[in-house]
Amino acid sequence: MLLKQRLLGLTAVAAVIAPVLAAVPALAHADDAYPSKPIRLIVPFPPGGTTDIVGRLFADKLGRELGQTVIVENRGGAGGSIGSAAIANAAPDGYTLGIATASTHGINPAVYAKLPFDAEKDFTPITNLAAVPNIMAINPKVGAKNMAEFIKLAKSEPGKLTYASAGNGSVSHMMGELFKMASGTNLVHVPYRGVGPALNDVLAGQVDVMYDNLPSTLPHVQANRLIAMAVAAPQRVKALPDVPTFAEVGLPAVNDASWFGLIGPGKLPKAVVDKLNAAVAKVEAEDDVKTRLEGLGAAPANNTPDEFAKQIAAEIAKNKRVAAEAHVKVD
Repeated sequence: MLLKQRLLGLTAVAAVIAPVLAAVPALAHADDAYPSKPIRLIVPFPPGGTTDIVGRLFADKLGRELGQTVIVENRGGAGGSIGSAAIANAAPDGYTLGIATASTHGINPAVYAKLPFDAEKDFTPITNLAAVPNIMAINPKVGAKNMAEFIKLAKSEPGKLTYASAGNGSVSHMMGELFKMASGTNLVHVPYRGVGPALNDVLAGQVDVMYDNLPSTLPHVQANRLIAMAVAAPQRVKALPDVPTFAEVGLPAVNDASWFGLIGPGKLPKAVVDKLNAAVAKVEAEDDVKTRLEGLGAAPANNTPDEFAKQIAAEIAKNKRVAAEAHVKVD
């Protein structure tokens, strides 16, 4: 009787353990087989902007590299927070990924009173994709030909010069406030609802200065409708070889480019992260990808998941300092 009870007990234990043991090779095989179906890539902004352009470029190329279609889904709203929340709440299986930007994962955590996610804890950083220079440009009527002249003019009449932004808490707003802090100047902020209206009023001379991602402002600088003061980039931009970086004009604190990276929901399996990171590295080595990014004034920026996580943390810390000093807050 005792032997029978022991045998029954061992049978019950085996029944519990067997599915677990069977799942181990199955999980490993699942990682090896990834991806086995189409992948959804959430772009947290509307179509047509820089984030969308970068996302679609990499979606197409990653789809070919991984052997599965990567479908772009635009989920705009609340400065990118709606789309970012959708990424954070997705199943961590590698079939929902997203684009993170210096705005969604750097500025928003610093300026929004409440977010439906934690920018550092609720996502898995995979790799940065592209670095896009920012630019400071002025209307010609301001009268300055270079940064030294502009700063001298701004200091001579504090509060007279104005700068436009895409809205409170936007990249252009935070860059403008950082410039003021670094240069010791006092410019008046004029917020708009989007880059387009802001840029239009700077072109019309109703506002003096624009801080922006390079792609939308570049054509106007090249056409001499705006004068570039400096670019935020590691080195000078090929399209504007005579325009110095902020570091060159003595303002290194303003010299950070914008970035666009690949993320997934939190707790994404390491095997999936590694496979995606390696695929991005191969894509960024392609000449046509480099050429298309260069056309945006951008550059490939592939790094490791750990490096990307540190980059996100540094971006948040920087913007929290700016937001605190400039009293920037978005409800």
